[in-house]
Amino acid sequence: TVPIDEVLQGTPSMTEMSSWSVPNFSWSQLEFALETDMTRALIDIISRLNRLRPLPGNADRPNVSLGEWGDANDQLIEYFIEQLEGSEEDLVRNKRWLREVIQPEVAGLYGVARVGMFDASGNTSDQLQIVIDPYKAAELGIDIARAADRIGRSANISSGVVDVGRRSYTLRVEGRWDADELENLILEWRGGLPIKLGDIATIDYGPPQREGFIYHNGRPAARFSITKTNDANVLEALDGVKQHMDELNEGVFRDRNLLAAYSFDPSVYIKRSINLLTGNLAAGILLALGVLWLFLRQWRATLIIALAIPVSLLTTFVVLSMAGRSLNVISLAGLAFATGMVLDAAIVVLENIVRLREHGQNADQAAETGATQVWGALLASTATTVAIFMPVGFLRDEAGQLFGDLAVTIAVAVVASLLVAVTVLPAAARRWLSDMKLKDDHAGIWNRLAARIVSLTGSPGRR
Repeated sequence: TVPIDEVLQGTPSMTEMSSWSVPNFSWSQLEFALETDMTRALIDIISRLNRLRPLPGNADRPNVSLGEWGDANDQLIEYFIEQLEGSEEDLVRNKRWLREVIQPEVAGLYGVARVGMFDASGNTSDQLQIVIDPYKAAELGIDIARAADRIGRSANISSGVVDVGRRSYTLRVEGRWDADELENLILEWRGGLPIKLGDIATIDYGPPQREGFIYHNGRPAARFSITKTNDANVLEALDGVKQHMDELNEGVFRDRNLLAAYSFDPSVYIKRSINLLTGNLAAGILLALGVLWLFLRQWRATLIIALAIPVSLLTTFVVLSMAGRSLNVISLAGLAFATGMVLDAAIVVLENIVRLREHGQNADQAAETGATQVWGALLASTATTVAIFMPVGFLRDEAGQLFGDLAVTIAVAVVASLLVAVTVLPAAARRWLSDMKLKDDHAGIWNRLAARIVSLTGSPGRR
């Protein structure tokens, strides 16, 4: 990793760089400051890697990807491609086809950042394998190290230019052997006879030696590890990947006796979380309506106040969409928290309207005056709530990224509830409460019930 670290040093906005090396593999992890444009950072890193000095001949070019190495949050889904039936040659041929055709195809789907294929073959492509028999080499007196050096020096080289008349010809000496001709490579001469590589070694070009095995449902398989991009909608990306794999199962996979099956479905847990929050949101709305009716004891008044809930929540959805924020678990939790808070302003306005009606004003006067009288107090109350939550949305650290949607959701819902309380609610009260009864026929029952509850819950000191 030293040559790579050298060219990556000084990358703009990079805060930390860590590198690890293990046999046959190494990787470097770069961390950037918050609010860094990762697209520009990715282009800058690729540009720097293009200036990398030549690596060893058996080393692959570096691969660059966004996201933390081994981060479980980046894992989208894992698929196992099973070989239903067929010989070992069919399995090797299908794995090569999966790597060359299907892997790039899946990597091009929405929300997919990287597709890693693991087939326990030990390498990604066929190998030229030269297995030297040490006993034959010792019998013929061949130094194995010198033989390996002789094989490595097999290459085509330029031999200059030859001028013939008005023409110039570039000469090249072909010293590179093809795999099927490598057996005739002369290592040494003994007694006027050549000792060839085929005399001490067997040469084969094909799949690498297997270093392990992968089985799924009792069948040999290859594993696709699919990771997501940072800005992808997880459910939408999962639906796209699963639909594509189902189409492959019905098409080319069936023709090749392959079957793709995922080991787990993350969308199940995500949908369960969303359903849980949605259920809690519905339960909170019902409980709020029940408590309202218990104190108001009038269905019309209860429903008028309840109008603040759907109107405020729908307004919040619109504002979140315009702000480019998605509906996720955090924003749903904010909606659940705001369910009770959006009723405060509506309760104050309606109670003031009813009070004015009881003092003899008609429906029109009570609706207009009732909202006007409490407008200033409601504005101050809403401003204090917004002043508490809104700054969280402007934080640039981890807390701001985590709780930003929660704070914005609550602040927008409270502001929307204020607008509903001073506009929609007075209009609804003027129309629906014009013929309301100012005296409750069951007032005596409710008063006795309230007095009984106070007597049971109050201590002698409080009484």
